[in-house]
Amino acid sequence: MEKPVSTFRTAPLSPKPAVTVVEISDPTAVGENIEVIGQDAVQLQSSPLRAKRIAVRLGASLLLFYSTNQPIRTRTRVQSGLVAYVAFGPRAVGTLNGLPVGHDRLLVAAADIEVDFVVAAAYESISFFVPPDDIQTHLRGRRREGELRVPRGVELLQPDPAAAHALYDWGRHLINAAATQPQVFDLPQTQTAAQVELLETLLATLGSAKTAQSGPRDLTRQAYSQIVRTAEDYALAHAGERLCVTDLCKAAGVSERSLEYAFKELMGISPIAYLTRLRLHRVRQALRAATHGTTTVTTEALRWGFWHFGDFARAYKGCFGELPSDTLRRQPDAASG
Repeated sequence: MEKPVSTFRTAPLSPKPAVTVVEISDPTAVGENIEVIGQDAVQLQSSPLRAKRIAVRLGASLLLFYSTNQPIRTRTRVQSGLVAYVAFGPRAVGTLNGLPVGHDRLLVAAADIEVDFVVAAAYESISFFVPPDDIQTHLRGRRREGELRVPRGVELLQPDPAAAHALYDWGRHLINAAATQPQVFDLPQTQTAAQVELLETLLATLGSAKTAQSGPRDLTRQAYSQIVRTAEDYALAHAGERLCVTDLCKAAGVSERSLEYAFKELMGISPIAYLTRLRLHRVRQALRAATHGTTTVTTEALRWGFWHFGDFARAYKGCFGELPSDTLRRQPDAASG
């Protein structure tokens, strides 16, 4: 049997280890310090967050494991020069741009396209970020040119279930090994061997994959996802103004009932409740990033449309478990940790 041969680009020399493990208890820190994606997250329930992120660098590729004990909405964008393949854990429940995700599905996302996720508690996924050139180099080494096209957008695929499970299980095995013995993955030979296995397993999964079929309910949820995104964009663009359902309906071009259905179906909460929570997250991000004397709680509250400071403080504490003044008193480094 012909042995896989591939030539990979190596990552620039860096003091950073190949493996990083991060425990996350602050929803505004979910998207911080990730090299390969930009990510903004909003926690949908006011309960303590226990999320985990494990990253394993394999040359110019990267594996990223995520888990969360709470429902979360994220808007995620892959950086230029990479393509993302996302496999979902056995208990993963959620939607991607309104379409359902799960253990038997595979997300493929090109660079520079934003994707909307809403995931339930107990969600787990493993994302494989690979330079397209590395995929093509590997295929040429195997004399299999032309077998795989590089995606130009976002695709939700339905592979053979056994192949989908095998891809996730392979990624989970590697993640567990890296978390247990991270120093092994600092070795170039380990990274090269793991890259070959990654591409072979990924290609085997993609070889059986078809575009996931969408039923009438899926199409409805896709429309709901667009309504939610439009309302969210409106709220962010009118940060200092009071939120009004009428304005949100006008921006999204829908009735109040449709707006309510869209948020309840995807988020499980009302439009105003979600968008208020979104603004609270923005205030917290600003307070966490502030250095001494650069801002005040009042300034950030007003900037994001909170006029009644007593109600704001109660809502903030209900969402994050502390008063906004406590957040501001901490140094940025401590807050990030």
